[in-house]
Amino acid sequence: MIEIVALLCSLSSPASCHEQIVTTSDFADVSMQSCLIGAPQLAAWMGQHPAERLAGWRCVIGKHDRKEA
Repeated sequence: MIEIVALLCSLSSPASCHEQIVTTSDFADVSMQSCLIGAPQLAAWMGQHPAERLAGWRCVIGKHDRKEA
């Protein structure tokens, strides 16, 4: 399993950023290559979260330990 971990920053407070796992059932078949170039599902996910800005993302094989940015 590949998890996509997004670094999200609040539009109202740009210095306030956090990591969030955005892997959902839509990402079930995401390959590492697809993740690294920016899976199209990531853009769709961001469209559902208009109060946040995507500052970056990374691909993690297996389970991700959450960290504050």
